[in-house]
Amino acid sequence: MVSVAEIARGDHSAPGPMARVLGFLRRHRVFAVAFALGAVLRLVTMLGYGPAMWFNDSYEYVSVALHPRPHPIRPDGYGFWLLVLKPFHSFTLVVLTQHLMGLATAALMYALLRRKFGLPKWGATLAAAPVLFDAYQIQLEQLIMSDSMFTLLVVGVVTLVLWHRRMSWQVGVVVGLLLALTSLTRSIGLPILVLVVVYLVVKRTGWKVVVAVVVACAVPTVTYMSWFKASVGKFAMTNSDGLILYMRTAIFADCAKMNIDKYKELELLLLCINDPVDQRKEYAQWYLWGQGGGGTGTGEVLHRWGSGKKFTEITNEAASTFASRAILSQPGDYLQVVARDFLRAFKWGRPRFPDEATYNMYQFRPYYDLDAYGRPKRLPNWPSFQGRTDTDAFSYEQGPPETRIVSPWAEIMSNYQKVVYLQGPLLGGILLVGLYGVAVRWRTLGGPVALPWLAAFGLLLAPAATAEFDYRYVLPAVPLACMAAAITLRRVTWARLRPRSAAASGPTSRRARAARPSAPDTATRS
Repeated sequence: MVSVAEIARGDHSAPGPMARVLGFLRRHRVFAVAFALGAVLRLVTMLGYGPAMWFNDSYEYVSVALHPRPHPIRPDGYGFWLLVLKPFHSFTLVVLTQHLMGLATAALMYALLRRKFGLPKWGATLAAAPVLFDAYQIQLEQLIMSDSMFTLLVVGVVTLVLWHRRMSWQVGVVVGLLLALTSLTRSIGLPILVLVVVYLVVKRTGWKVVVAVVVACAVPTVTYMSWFKASVGKFAMTNSDGLILYMRTAIFADCAKMNIDKYKELELLLLCINDPVDQRKEYAQWYLWGQGGGGTGTGEVLHRWGSGKKFTEITNEAASTFASRAILSQPGDYLQVVARDFLRAFKWGRPRFPDEATYNMYQFRPYYDLDAYGRPKRLPNWPSFQGRTDTDAFSYEQGPPETRIVSPWAEIMSNYQKVVYLQGPLLGGILLVGLYGVAVRWRTLGGPVALPWLAAFGLLLAPAATAEFDYRYVLPAVPLACMAAAITLRRVTWARLRPRSAAASGPTSRRARAARPSAPDTATRS
């Protein structure tokens, strides 16, 4: 007699790995097609603008990878990522990993919205579409910049927190470590820790989870700050926070209204700008990065502190004190410039702000500046730590690092960028939908919509409040805003449509739906 076990061992009808993959793609074919198109666009970008595109900040990240040290202006998280990839000597590999980060961000959004909130496949795909198809998102991934890594980390944190109904302390440790990486990639990531902790407390997750998140985030962060203190002499992450806030206030600060004691506060007088407020630059970055005449008031007043002494502890502390005094003395002027910069994110089109040069760095151009021999123009030869920016890039690449424009791929992406990107008013509408989702859940303090919505709002507001508007600061907020809007619309529309279809299809369909593994997790419902 043949046993049941023998029959099972001889049954080869179970699908193999390839069949399971194909079955998965068929079940999620809408997102699979969108994902594949997004990957093709990124491949075209790499073919047209290799090995990478460059921004002014890119060279400092490369310098950190070549000479590891705590950087005075920005945390080293992304510089460490370049250090990990340094043995390959390939900026092409660097931007490839960043394109994969962009695709992974979209995949996390789709998985969360489908499995935990029950959105239809087309709805979850639509929410991830800006990450997949926005030309400026793709261009940012092609830049040697930290933003793609930062976006993936933030979305990963929000996904983990919303995914678990009752989070264990082990998951809390993972969330804390991701938050630490987020803050070490961009310092704006540290306030997200506060937002996550408050959300977990409101959700009554338990003290063990909250402690696990805080400790896991604190250990790497404190370790980095201790390294910074050992190298620079200050227990901090940077020596630039006060100076950046200073540039925010420099466009309106009036020393006559600040009650500066000229006998006891000479360091504040050195930061006063002589130009009348109505004659100052329209963009704040000038007062930190501009090349001005020392002490004339028309250029960079920080030259008054002496050459090479901009990002020091003394200068940073003085700038922080000056900025705080300006804000307290002129709160109306401060709120006005913050509101003006915040609202720039919702304008139609892309105005050339803060200047033409910065605007062009975010563009796919079908041409590139050439030297006298018709070759791509060399990278700038600015001084860097133990070298120059151009030679640092060459050393990392072990070859020419300049962006090479290749037809027809460059023209394809340049024309694509003119049409396909998320317009400011549409982003504003997405934020308003999420705000509605928070408001209708007021009894549960916004429910699951609150975390992604507040994170998106904070990422848009923080640059306007502490530095200045920049288009690349908008993009990390987009996936979070889309997640919040999608969760809101799931409750408003899709949840209402399903009962009607259930009534029409009878008890058999109801039993089938009850058995579906993809049913939304009731823990995420408000």
